[in-house]
Amino acid sequence: MRLVIARCSVDYAGRLSAHLPSATRLLLIKADGSLSVHADDRAYKPLNWMSPPCTLKEAEDVWTVTNKAGEQLIITIEEILHDTSHELGVDPGLIKDGVEAHLQALLADRMEVLGEGWTLIRREYPTAIGPVDILGRDARATTVAIEIKRRATIDGVEQLTRYLEYLNRDSTLAPVNGVLAAQSIAPQARTLAEDRGIRCVVLDYDELRGIDKAEDRLF
Repeated sequence: MRLVIARCSVDYAGRLSAHLPSATRLLLIKADGSLSVHADDRAYKPLNWMSPPCTLKEAEDVWTVTNKAGEQLIITIEEILHDTSHELGVDPGLIKDGVEAHLQALLADRMEVLGEGWTLIRREYPTAIGPVDILGRDARATTVAIEIKRRATIDGVEQLTRYLEYLNRDSTLAPVNGVLAAQSIAPQARTLAEDRGIRCVVLDYDELRGIDKAEDRLF
């Protein structure tokens, strides 16, 4: 990762044209060849960028970034205030938060919450595209992939869909059904999941932990 703070102007030449007048900006160059231009606002969103694969050519005062479509980001450097590089190494990826990890462990231990006769095959079932939270079997011995979220959104549905497409290529597992299990499920996510034949299950965290709620009792 290379971080450059420079006074510069930026021109984009492609399907459209765009110009950023001279100002002090952060230029972020990643190992994958991508480059993004940032101001001191807008949170994470860059002012302009070039996604990989692309090439960077540095002349004395002009940097030219070109992608495979021939589009160019031309950065005219007036003054470099800071230039440093850091080796970040291989990123381990996103780790689930404690609640999701705990939900996974609890559900794996209490598969009957999903239905009578359900059994566990394995937690964190490994695939080439990532681990499936829980792989199990229903009462009819059909393989089921279960994706667990604290709050399920459309992204969770898309993730589970990718797992199902991959797992169903394995003749020893297919057919594989899907379950999206979460403490809450966004309406759009539920609609998309059900349209794709994925079952949605709302999990009660306290119930999974075996906590008796006094307010739910009549006596």
